[in-house]
Amino acid sequence: MSRYAVNKFLYQVDGDPSLLAEYKADPAALVARWETEIGPWLGTGARTVERTSWISLTDAERQALVDHDYVALFEMGAHFFLTLTIFIALYDEEYAARSGPLSFQREYAAKLSAWTGREHPSVAL
Repeated sequence: MSRYAVNKFLYQVDGDPSLLAEYKADPAALVARWETEIGPWLGTGARTVERTSWISLTDAERQALVDHDYVALFEMGAHFFLTLTIFIALYDEEYAARSGPLSFQREYAAKLSAWTGREHPSVAL
């Protein structure tokens, strides 16, 4: 069930500007904090309702999240839209300033181009 944890991480961090800033500044610290303080809870923020004991990341998933390795995350079955949107949030401004509009999206597409015409990794749990 760790694919669920990866997608939950991507969704929660992308949807919270403070978590997103932490993830950009110190990915290893945020991933570790998320695994112990945020991920195990059902609900978010003040609406946490129940702590679960089964959500955990594999070592490979944890390392890909720490490295911002969206290709590895995609290949492990992380949801394509979740990986795209969180990494746009992290990198779009600096890529656009350096190389023009949509430059991060073009790099993202180029790095995943090996999957063109192939069946994508399943996002099913």
